[in-house]
Amino acid sequence: MSGLLLVVVVIVLGLKWVVLRSRKLRKLPPGPSPLPIIGNLNLIEQPIHSASPNTTLPWPTAYPLYPENTSSTITPPLVPVLSTHRIHSFSGIRCDETKRLIHRLAHNSRHHFARMEITSMFNDLTYNNIMRMISGKRFYGEETDMSNIEEAREFRETVSEMLQLMGLANKGDHLPFLRWFDFQNVEKRLKNISNRYDTILNKIIHENRTNKDTDNSMIGHLLKLLIKSDGRLIVRAMLFGGIDSSTGTLEWSLSNLLNHPEVLKKLRDEIDTQVGEDRLLNESDLPKLPYLRKVILETLRLYPPAPVLIPHVSSEDITIEGFNVPRDTVVIINGWAMQRDPQVWTDATSFKPERFDVEGEEKKLVAFGMGRRACPGEPMAMQSVSFTLGLLIQCFDWKRVSEEKLDMTENNWITLSRLIPLEAMCKARPLVDKIGSY
Repeated sequence: MSGLLLVVVVIVLGLKWVVLRSRKLRKLPPGPSPLPIIGNLNLIEQPIHSASPNTTLPWPTAYPLYPENTSSTITPPLVPVLSTHRIHSFSGIRCDETKRLIHRLAHNSRHHFARMEITSMFNDLTYNNIMRMISGKRFYGEETDMSNIEEAREFRETVSEMLQLMGLANKGDHLPFLRWFDFQNVEKRLKNISNRYDTILNKIIHENRTNKDTDNSMIGHLLKLLIKSDGRLIVRAMLFGGIDSSTGTLEWSLSNLLNHPEVLKKLRDEIDTQVGEDRLLNESDLPKLPYLRKVILETLRLYPPAPVLIPHVSSEDITIEGFNVPRDTVVIINGWAMQRDPQVWTDATSFKPERFDVEGEEKKLVAFGMGRRACPGEPMAMQSVSFTLGLLIQCFDWKRVSEEKLDMTENNWITLSRLIPLEAMCKARPLVDKIGSY
């Protein structure tokens, strides 16, 4: 009899636990209703961030290009790699690359407006900025060092293919048994391209180990700090974390200015007033240009480099704002939707840099993440983008290719870029003559 009673008690307690558990699961964060068996797999090919601003999909949209168990142990002094002092030490590189860009634009626009394809120029600028800081080499543009031309070609092709693979929605990430079949041929291509990329990085790292002249490069500094790991993973993260974000922010910023000539004029007036027209803007002028910063912040609000933040997994059952998040749930934060939320931002979809006149508005931005896991490269990205955009506005008159506003459609990618490459009309101002020849 006692045995039967024990069984009944266990069954009752079990049913109670199931009922309570199901009630918790009913109050999940809002999201699209999953289909039987496949859940939300039917949506992974769509732009997740803009599919519905009020929903969040419980599926990751990107995957690492290195083994999940790979780890690096880094000493605390790693912080100086992206410190204010280290960022300023690379100002000569940023200045040189930006002046090269201005020289390219001015070549055909000294006496009249010329139509320019801007996206590829921003791409070359950003790659060279980061690669010169990392390794001291230029791999993009017309002035590539002839001694590195084959290495540069291999690097460009490898990075291009790697970026394509990063943007694929690999169904094997969501249904692991599909990896055995690899219908998309993703696994094989990932291994191949990772090996090619590691070969290139190994060569660069070896050169930095043997060449004392590269001590000021990021790789040179990292090699002094790393206790475990060869630095390739960190360099890879810095490279891909910095290139698309800086290129995209420059592209969207100039696009917004072209579509809002009154904002462009106000920014030009600020630069001409604070810097003057008899010398070129330099990085030390940036603190005197608050409107320039507001233009970039407003661009980051509307077009964050990563529309969905890096996914995180809950290590235990937790409650967030009344919603239950079960253990082992992959949580994706829709930063794009948060920064266009009309309950948080007045006139949320309009481009209005003046909104940052209000103290505290900047703290609402999540474009670079928040807290201890925020992007450590934010200061360097803001410095580079601010300096480049400021010089472009100071040195050129700008207008759209036609009277119609630019198409601001976004590409379906892991980073937010324009679907249509940016083209614009520019005419060099007399100030350009102060830039030496290259």
